[in-house]
Amino acid sequence: MPKLPQKLYGPNNTMSNLTNEEREKGLTFLPKFDDKGLLSAVVTHYETGAVLMVAFMDAEALTATQASGLAHFHSRSRGKLWQKGESSGHVLKVQEILVDCDQDAIVLRCLPDGPTCHTGAASCFYRVLDGGSLQPSRLDPYVKGM
Repeated sequence: MPKLPQKLYGPNNTMSNLTNEEREKGLTFLPKFDDKGLLSAVVTHYETGAVLMVAFMDAEALTATQASGLAHFHSRSRGKLWQKGESSGHVLKVQEILVDCDQDAIVLRCLPDGPTCHTGAASCFYRVLDGGSLQPSRLDPYVKGM
C-alpha cells in the first residue's frame, strides 16, 4: 500500500485551498475532513464486495492504517484511535483504499481475520429494514468469507 506524506493529512493541511476541480480531478490525495476532523470510512470485503462496517477516520487513523496495513479508526465515543480487532484479534487487513470524488469519504477494501461486527456477525449489516421493523438479512452474517 503506498504511503502518503503526513503533512497532507488533517484539516490544516498546506494544500486545503485547492479548487473543487483540482480536488475532484487531480491526483493529489487531500482528504476533506469535516469540522470535527473526521471522514466516513466504509469497509468492504476485498473478495466479495460485501459491506462489513462503517466508521470514522481522522488523520491519525488514516496514517496508522497506511503505516500498518491494518484498519484503524477514530472512536467517537472514546475520543481516541483504535485498531479494529485490537482486543478480539479480528483485524481488517487493508488491501486497497478507494477515495470518493470530493475526498470526504473512503472505502477500505479489506480481508477480515474473523467476524467484523462486535456481535460476532461477519458484517455489521445483518438486518434488513422491512416496513417499520428489522428482519434478519437474507445473507447469513455468520457465513465464513461473507
